[in-house]
Amino acid sequence: MGTRAGYQSRGNGEPPEEEHVKHDSGAVVRPADAAPSNTVAAGKATRMQVLVGPEQGAPNFVLRRFTMGEGGGMPLHTNQVEHEQYVLRGRARIRIGERIHEVGPDHTLYIPAGAPHSYEVVEAPFEFLCVVPNKPDQVRIADAC
Repeated sequence: MGTRAGYQSRGNGEPPEEEHVKHDSGAVVRPADAAPSNTVAAGKATRMQVLVGPEQGAPNFVLRRFTMGEGGGMPLHTNQVEHEQYVLRGRARIRIGERIHEVGPDHTLYIPAGAPHSYEVVEAPFEFLCVVPNKPDQVRIADAC
């Protein structure tokens, strides 16, 4: 079998079907769908996957994928860590502080630590990537802030 873009192909130009490949260098390659999807307790019709994090050997950051269904969202809340986000599909109204932004595919967001923010799905599924520092975080719902 030949190689392409740094991986062994299956002979048809497609990557191998391994669920999790760890290189000697410590690098990890796996399909995103191999990561478990968990319900977000504070959210409505919201699920989260940890795509890359401590279990994959990442010491500094955690890459997560959120998917929100019809009528989904998250209430106004704060976090102790910053968020960097990239919208993959769907549309949502995101409140950050007192401002509301409607976002869709290819929008990016930076939400500083401590900034109140919420999500309301406009077009489902709303899906985005979220990078956070790999350190303790405390989520506080607005009523408890």
